[in-house]
Amino acid sequence: MRKNFGAKPYTYPQPVLIIATYGEDGTVDAMNAAWGGISESNQISMCLSAGHKTVKNILKRSAFTVSMADARHVVECDYVGIVSANDVPDKFEKTGFHTIKSEFVDAPLINELPMALECRLISYDEESCRLVGEIMNVSADESILDEQGKIDPMKLDPITFDPVNNTYLRLGEQAGYAFKDGAKLK
Repeated sequence: MRKNFGAKPYTYPQPVLIIATYGEDGTVDAMNAAWGGISESNQISMCLSAGHKTVKNILKRSAFTVSMADARHVVECDYVGIVSANDVPDKFEKTGFHTIKSEFVDAPLINELPMALECRLISYDEESCRLVGEIMNVSADESILDEQGKIDPMKLDPITFDPVNNTYLRLGEQAGYAFKDGAKLK
């Protein structure tokens, strides 16, 4: 038997995305968002309300980065989600994170978060809160690459958001092979 929960934003896994921008004066800002994902082969879409300082920065600079939150930095990643830069202008400094400027867009890369999408703003709809960005580059620290130079999710150790229990979870072990295992039923 199934239990009905009604219309809720429950999907698994929900990525924990850390969006970083530069403010008008060049200061770094970052926020945590769970409602987002790939929407085209070179696009990411996220639901971000217009009141966020990060959204205001994106609209002014037309650029942002999206880092994958990881288990090593749960405290810092949660902090940028529960504190607003509208209220605490130096919130990013309190994380202890460091940044470098992206080579591809006018936005910061967070050194401590080893994988990021570097994006250019395509559109933002204030009514629906839907922000769409074009992925200009994906960068990853060599520390999370495997022997073939590919991103190793176990080394990345990304976290996901559990919207039912308000917790962060680690990804688990491999369950199968995409585009291969289903062929057994052909």
